[in-house]
Amino acid sequence: MRDVPQFSPGSAVEVRWYYVTLVTAAIAISYFDRQTLSVAIVSIQKNIPLNDQQFSWLQSAFLLPYAFLYIGGGRVLDLIGTRRGFLLIMLWWSAACALQGFATGFAFLLVGRCLLGIGEGGAFPAATRVVAEWVPADRRSTAMGIINAGTAVGSVFAPILIGIILLHSGWRMAFFVSGALGLLWAAWWFVSYRGTSNASVPTLDGPTAAHRLSLRELIGMRKVQVLVFAKFMSDSAWYFYLLWLPKYLYDARGFDIKHVSLYAWIPYAASGVGSFLGGWFSSSLLAHGHSLDFARKLALGLSAACMPVVILVPHVPVAWALALFSIAFFCQQSWSGLIMTLPADIFPLSAVGSVAGMIGFGGAIGGAIFGVIAGFLLTHGFGYATLFLIVGTFHLIGFAAILLLGGSIQPLRGAYLLPTVSPS
Repeated sequence: MRDVPQFSPGSAVEVRWYYVTLVTAAIAISYFDRQTLSVAIVSIQKNIPLNDQQFSWLQSAFLLPYAFLYIGGGRVLDLIGTRRGFLLIMLWWSAACALQGFATGFAFLLVGRCLLGIGEGGAFPAATRVVAEWVPADRRSTAMGIINAGTAVGSVFAPILIGIILLHSGWRMAFFVSGALGLLWAAWWFVSYRGTSNASVPTLDGPTAAHRLSLRELIGMRKVQVLVFAKFMSDSAWYFYLLWLPKYLYDARGFDIKHVSLYAWIPYAASGVGSFLGGWFSSSLLAHGHSLDFARKLALGLSAACMPVVILVPHVPVAWALALFSIAFFCQQSWSGLIMTLPADIFPLSAVGSVAGMIGFGGAIGGAIFGVIAGFLLTHGFGYATLFLIVGTFHLIGFAAILLLGGSIQPLRGAYLLPTVSPS
């Protein structure tokens, strides 16, 4: 039997949001860790020469295993539980992050990025499981918005803190500090997280779930396929913004480490606000009597509609460019939090981690593929204007797929969920 603590109704609500905060901190650390290379790249190049194509391969070395472990990590979490699974995930990626501080060449960095991707692949499936375990349906998009805002917290502090470390202790120490933060969180998680509050959170895993859905069944569902494709498109753009923004500011806008530390955090801060407000807006629509389908699709559509503003980035002064990046980051993370809420909206708890993993897999594969394309285009004479023109359309394509092919957003019913007999 699982170790499930006993809470009064009032304390259960408090513990619920405490766990949301705990997971938000983990997501913040994950984005801090993955940003370390991008922020430190100028300092690293003084010891390890790297061109644009090699930089793109380093990002893909993170994203490809990250993509596959999104699925693997999600399935492991469904099998061994959230508490043990998230602990193992964090310990792995923290050690992998610190390992990069010992790099002596491109190959060493490539292996380190690969190991980091393996570890971080389970982070969002674990976060989605925590939401499914603890948060009622009408508050899930708010909870996921808060958790997704952790991406902004990590990304905001990365250029500031890593910049300070670079100026005073060098790039190797930046990786060591990043790894240490994860180990501290793992200790916090180990002593804090104890189980699920099934009694207080309605899920589909009650008397309606007849069997554990297999990966084959899940992959064959149109809803899963559409969500994976939508995430593939949107994260192709997101990972380009996330991992290439500091380098764009270095290369195209003439920034140095000090300038990146002072200004590069602004779009990431906007992304955190977008994460929270996107989730809050969708929850508010539900609270005012709108259907789940309408509440999710309206918020997703508004987020996607603003993404083409990045097409203007190369054609405006740097202050306006940062403002446009901020709009795009705001809407992207509003979109992302909502997309990662949908597995908990639609699927039973026993499948939430797996579905979230497949959706994340699609996103990371998109990011890896487009990252290599970006490096190739830049190496062969195409400018950033071409890249921004391309990525500015991706969210609209993803939303069109959800709208036209995804069907209604509602809890899964039908042949997959059959009545079961409750034990006496």
